[in-house]
Amino acid sequence: MIPLRDDNPSRSFPAVTLILIGANLAVFFYEVSLPPRLLENFILTYGAVPAAFRAAFLPQLSHSVPFPWLSLITSMFLHGGILHIVGNMLYLWIFGDNVEDSMGRLKFLIFYFLCGISAALLQIAIRPGSTAPLVGASGAIAGVLGAYVLLFPTARIQTLIFLFIFVRVVPLPAVVLLGLWFLMQVVSAPASGGAGVAFFAHIGGFLTGMLLIGWFARPRRA
Repeated sequence: MIPLRDDNPSRSFPAVTLILIGANLAVFFYEVSLPPRLLENFILTYGAVPAAFRAAFLPQLSHSVPFPWLSLITSMFLHGGILHIVGNMLYLWIFGDNVEDSMGRLKFLIFYFLCGISAALLQIAIRPGSTAPLVGASGAIAGVLGAYVLLFPTARIQTLIFLFIFVRVVPLPAVVLLGLWFLMQVVSAPASGGAGVAFFAHIGGFLTGMLLIGWFARPRRA
């Protein structure tokens, strides 16, 4: 299932959402301009490497990644490929404007980073010995999805559905689409083995978004 758009217009211009999308795209274009060796060093330096955080608490464990705590922020702007960034930015574009509209620009930016940091910390806690860097905005965007499903559960999402040879666009309530998305993360997480997709980060971001929305969202007008 691929969401295409929501039938839920926002009341204000989504400046922060667009700035975040632009920043992610700019960093990705910089990534693809690097030769392989420099790209690897760039990802290791600015991605969130779980083992680096364990080394921060245990000095006898040496690791080459400087400033691991800063990487909780920088890792949100790195992506592992074209499909990775296109998928993330599609979700941020569809759902970010309404969540930004619900809380205002500055609060949305803080909310976004808190969700991304919480997502990364859960993945690090689950896989503390992993040397594979965590990259991508999906943890923060998962927080946006968690907020959206509580704010607009009945909003219709035009969704591209593949069913064998049949392809259709179907309007699905947000609670159905995002509920299925979250269920897929929960089912997939135990089998991930710490490699590839950071499913625990998605889970952590989604739950953080649901928990924080009550403090960040403004009272809704009739």
